Amino acid sequence: MGAQAQPHAEYTRTWAPSGEIAYTTLVDGTRLRYLKTGSGPPLILLHTVRTQLDHFQLVIPRVLDAFTVYAIDFPGMGWSDVTPGASYTEPALRSAVVEFVEAMDITDATLAGESMGATVALTASTELEDRVRRTVAVNPYDYAGGVGRANRVASTYIGGARIPAIGSVVTRMENAPVLGIVLRGGLLDGHKLPDHYLAELRRVGRRPGYARVARAVFCNIDSMVAARDFYARVNVPVTLVYGDHDWSQVPERESNHALLPGAQRIDLDDTGHFAALEQPARFAEILLATADT
Repeated sequence: MGAQAQPHAEYTRTWAPSGEIAYTTLVDGTRLRYLKTGSGPPLILLHTVRTQLDHFQLVIPRVLDAFTVYAIDFPGMGWSDVTPGASYTEPALRSAVVEFVEAMDITDATLAGESMGATVALTASTELEDRVRRTVAVNPYDYAGGVGRANRVASTYIGGARIPAIGSVVTRMENAPVLGIVLRGGLLDGHKLPDHYLAELRRVGRRPGYARVARAVFCNIDSMVAARDFYARVNVPVTLVYGDHDWSQVPERESNHALLPGAQRIDLDDTGHFAALEQPARFAEILLATADT
């Protein structure tokens, strides 16, 4: 598994002028794009549904002096390879993260994620106990409906994407206005979604094969719900974070906390599902607080 340079870095370089943007190749030949930047103990960041490592563009500059940051594009997402026939269920995403950490020989890491990334951070930690020292899970994505809870447009769009006969047609018809409405449904303040970031997400969405990836991710919610069975197996310290306006319901949050005995619980005021965009300073503070523990 060798590292290969020259990934697609045009947008990422607008906010991360330094650091390494590269690919690592998994055993099946799929290349994962990653950003490595900063100095200190390793921090691995896992992004949300229908986004990419640039989701953390407002967080990463705030933690560069405390961590060596590894931000990853999940398989098929962002500028990672779209591999024909690949799975995008939780077990497949977990396997890719585990393989990435082992291939890069990362140890003593904080594994942090938001939304889908939070769920995968928790499950991957159960297979990386000798390499991960702590997990930070922000708004885990592990409940029925998933992103369809964002708003009515999301419910209609995601519902259509999940219909077997027409789902791929629906995701191929995605455009900036629809995607923007869906993603703003993850924010209490919709103005916190930068227009330039939305434009980048649509640019990625036009990659060959990406519509199939998007549909597969929207359809993977059952595997994300099933991933809760792993939470009781997490043996590293956990910081569990929820926005007060997250898509999850309060009983679902309490249930997850009960599955993670000893987890530190933090609730963020005036915050929706995408805390890294809505409250980047607070998100960074939470990460920085783990650096010395």
